[in-house]
Amino acid sequence: MTVNGEPRAFTGATHTSALDWLRDQGLTGAKEGCAEGECGACSILVARPGDPDVPGDRTRWTAINACLTPAAALAGQEVVTSEGLGSPDRLHPVQQAMALRGGSQCGYCTPGFICSMAAEYYRPDRACASACAPEGSSTGPALDEEHGPNGFDLHALSGNLCRCTGYRPIRDAAYGLPADPAADDPLAARRADPAPEPRPMEIHSAQGRFLRPAAFDDVLDLLATDESPVLVAGSTDFGVDVNLKGRRERLVVAIDRLPELRELNVYADAVEIGAALTLSEIERRLGGRIPLLAQVFPQFASRLIRNAATLGGNLGTGSPIGDTPPALLALEAQLILASRSGERTVPLSEYFTGYRQTVRRPDELIKAVRIPVPLSPVTAFHKIAKRRFDDISSVAVAFALTVAEGTVTRAAIGLGGVAATPLRATATERALIGRPWSRDTVLAAADVLRSEGTPMDDHRASGRYRAAMLGRSLEKLHAESTVSTDTVAPRELS
Repeated sequence: MTVNGEPRAFTGATHTSALDWLRDQGLTGAKEGCAEGECGACSILVARPGDPDVPGDRTRWTAINACLTPAAALAGQEVVTSEGLGSPDRLHPVQQAMALRGGSQCGYCTPGFICSMAAEYYRPDRACASACAPEGSSTGPALDEEHGPNGFDLHALSGNLCRCTGYRPIRDAAYGLPADPAADDPLAARRADPAPEPRPMEIHSAQGRFLRPAAFDDVLDLLATDESPVLVAGSTDFGVDVNLKGRRERLVVAIDRLPELRELNVYADAVEIGAALTLSEIERRLGGRIPLLAQVFPQFASRLIRNAATLGGNLGTGSPIGDTPPALLALEAQLILASRSGERTVPLSEYFTGYRQTVRRPDELIKAVRIPVPLSPVTAFHKIAKRRFDDISSVAVAFALTVAEGTVTRAAIGLGGVAATPLRATATERALIGRPWSRDTVLAAADVLRSEGTPMDDHRASGRYRAAMLGRSLEKLHAESTVSTDTVAPRELS
């Protein structure tokens, strides 16, 4: 791989994280704070493909958690650490802004903040709000509290934690950056060329093998063997187990760059999303065309995690507390499962069979998620958690309703965190369909919703609290809805 412009060969155990490997190389700016992708102290930049729907968008500098990413997965890729951004005698604009505005105190988290901030600094579609209006102008210095006058999206830092400086000077540094990189900025110029192509490779160590196959069919062939390969894309779940649970696998197969898993196609009757597209890529390419998913993305962990996490991974783990399954259940999504013997389509409502158990066979992988259209127009995603960002749900509820002439004609409700699996609230759906979209109907249906699932007590919330939040969530949807008497047509994708 190339690190800060210099080629470096990876050597080490197959489970070695990018963070540990970089630090062994003497690049100690990135730190380990949590080893599970929650603090951002390990943030680095990686050259990733740009948006194929945007002409000229060829490479994006993307911030990821080095603590979760296997170093082997970066073979053949371009990496930039905080050391590669600038030096003491020639600071990068982001480093300069942090220094001038007092954004660093103990310095432990600073390199991670700087890498995440640099990724946003180089975002090609970053646009000034109100033409970068100066302080004191009638339009104000910023578009809103979370977007600076230079177009900086503060959500880019949602995965970075600071425990001593406080966030105001860090925000000031972000909002004080130039609207555009300088003409001679080499990292800005690098965006005009394509990102590195994935390179097939295989690494052996005493702990096992790490393989990046050359073709999609090679993965299907491996799944058909008795080697039981572990498939990884963003490693945002697998990496935690490696770090905190000492997980070691005989064969790990990277599938994150296979073209067959990275397509996004909009058809007349559905939209299909490749299982290995990252959530950030999906969010960018959909551009809000599926409003329910647009509500989910900002609440899913952090930008650092979304830059690596995939729908295939979130569904593949079978976790009952993933954020995307409730929304996809409400969207009545289907999964396309592929194996050497062919493909089959499974409704997501029939996919989960038990705690972290699914109908997916050992020889199958998730190829794509299919969402039928038209979409129900009344949607909401409610995530109940202890933190606004970068937290696991205590309860997650997704609604998709159609109301015609004041009557509910279609209802799909997805739940997470209230049973051993994500599930559809079918009893509540029946309590709504065919009835007026009125407060009386909603209160009666909310009582039904409180009894859905089998919520349990744990360190995040009590079962009683979870049940109460289910009912309140439906009441909130009705209170915020403006379609109690109107007809709202199903939403077509444009």
